[in-house]
Amino acid sequence: MTDIPSDRVRAGQPASLLRRTLLRHVVVVGLAGALVYAFAVVHGQWSPMHRWNRAFADASLALLVITMSIGPLSRLWPALLRVVAYRRETGIYATLLAAVHTIIILEGWVEWDFARLFGYEMNPQTGEYVMFQHGFGLANLTGIAALAYALVLMSTSNDRSIRMLGSSVWKFLQNAATVLWGLALLHTAYFLFMHFLSFHRPMPEPNPLQWPFVAAVLSVLLLRAAAFRSTWSKKTNSSR
Repeated sequence: MTDIPSDRVRAGQPASLLRRTLLRHVVVVGLAGALVYAFAVVHGQWSPMHRWNRAFADASLALLVITMSIGPLSRLWPALLRVVAYRRETGIYATLLAAVHTIIILEGWVEWDFARLFGYEMNPQTGEYVMFQHGFGLANLTGIAALAYALVLMSTSNDRSIRMLGSSVWKFLQNAATVLWGLALLHTAYFLFMHFLSFHRPMPEPNPLQWPFVAAVLSVLLLRAAAFRSTWSKKTNSSR
């Protein structure tokens, strides 16, 4: 995703490159699986559909948080430069987990009734769809936009796309991953803080991940601000 570096194949070293790439995939797949399991435990009191829906969504967001944090961390602590290459894999698997989350929603929640996905419900008296959940539809539209953008980023997170698009165009596309970040945060915040506030539903217990979500968002913002300040300071000092 953001600023995902290209792994250049050095002459005479294709096997080592393949091993490093495979290792990154194995590590991130293992991390993704552990996150899904951990979040499924956190949501164990929910129905199976909502349990796994949230588990995949939360694991996807966690990987996105990692993706957005690696760059600033490597600027602040150059010793972490070796993990920058993992941004490609964390971004890819964040997208795949979000896609699974979407399929669970379509199958288990709205039952492939796309009107329901956007907040409409069938009125049995009139036989027509009426707007029932305004925020639900808007939040899902935001989530769909985030997933579509993530799929574009994932499909271009490879060396072939760099060659086809050119370095400048590719970097422009990948650096705009902050748009994906913003859409994902809006989508998640709605379901964590607002969806169950409607008067016609009994209030469930607060989601235990509300404040960890806030802490993760603030941490990414602080890291990026600190990295910007550090980069600006180094640039200013070098120009003197």
